[in-house]
Amino acid sequence: MISNPLLGIGILLIAGYFGGRAANAVKLPRVSGYLIAGMLLSQSCFNILSSHLVAKDLYIITEIALGIIAFNIGGSLIFRRIQRLGKNIVWITFFQAGGVLILSTLLLVLTIPLLTCLKGPDYDLLRTYFPMSLIIGAISVSTAPGAILAIISELKSKGPFTSTLLGIIALGDGLAIILFALACAAAHALINPETISWFKIIGGVFSELSLSLVLGILSGTVLVYTARIVHRREALMMVVTGFIFITIGIAVILKFSSLLACMAVGFIIVNTVKRHHDFFLVVEQIEEPLYGLFFGLAGAHVDFGAVRASGLLALAIIFARMGGKELGTWAGAKISHAPENVKKYLGIALLPKAGVTVGLVLVAEEIFTIPLVADILVNAVIGSVIINELISPPMVKYALHKAGEIPATQEAL
Repeated sequence: MISNPLLGIGILLIAGYFGGRAANAVKLPRVSGYLIAGMLLSQSCFNILSSHLVAKDLYIITEIALGIIAFNIGGSLIFRRIQRLGKNIVWITFFQAGGVLILSTLLLVLTIPLLTCLKGPDYDLLRTYFPMSLIIGAISVSTAPGAILAIISELKSKGPFTSTLLGIIALGDGLAIILFALACAAAHALINPETISWFKIIGGVFSELSLSLVLGILSGTVLVYTARIVHRREALMMVVTGFIFITIGIAVILKFSSLLACMAVGFIIVNTVKRHHDFFLVVEQIEEPLYGLFFGLAGAHVDFGAVRASGLLALAIIFARMGGKELGTWAGAKISHAPENVKKYLGIALLPKAGVTVGLVLVAEEIFTIPLVADILVNAVIGSVIINELISPPMVKYALHKAGEIPATQEAL
């Protein structure tokens, strides 16, 4: 069993590379291969990486990857695009988020005691089932931008449906981060009601979110001015990643949301800098190995014993999320008088989930003091991600096809 961090990183990178190639060979996204490679290296499979290495020594990789993901999400929030498609994006974003959160929470709070081994006097509604359901519901709001962007790029899809889809993904992931922070605060108050009052918990969350945004805005503004003296792209990579790391570090020290802070940095860059593409292109150059490590570590968290215990819960998460996305998108599109193709097909185009989902559940496991609860939470969510990565890409392609925004030359792909 390997416990040396550098050796572990090297093995994760090489295993991730071959896992990604194998996934591509069977027409799956590379992220699926990274997750499976990590699962094979886990303690419950071939027992190559130690649990301490995965959970503790390499946790900084999770923080860095989440910061990069949040920075890219902020970079998708182009004010002009949101303004142009205005009410459609806003109404659909909030309704699909609300649909997923409410439906998932209600369905899971009823089914967790039936579908898992969490039964008996140690587990109850307020300290186990409802906190778990609330956090899973908030996590489920997010949509993976990477898989959808890759499909749109491959099929050269263009039009109002595609633009609306991209706007909702960006705004929705930002909303998911905020809902997650609120869900974690509520879960913490339910699990430890004697430690602090509800009023202080909610007030603390809004204070944390506000200060996280202030930190991100300040960091992004300083980055804008610093970048003016940087001319080489290689040097710009150093400056941009340096500011992202500083933002994450300060947020961690001050107990702010590093996700929200990094998202604010990306938002400032994309909306205030003329050459904003350069800032995101340089980050893209380090994304592949970083995401390989991030998803590999997520896969290495998988415990096959817990997977067997939480497999039905993973399926329940998938169906609840699908229902919430479909109903919420339809309601938001109807209220905002969106085009008919948006009303019919946008819901299934919002099904992919990956990076943000995995990162948030790894953060959320720290809330639960009973180990088995945290294990089932993590394994059920990661299991739902793996299954989702198998079934959602064809659904996105189908939605774009039915929306009529794939050029004829690409239809055979």
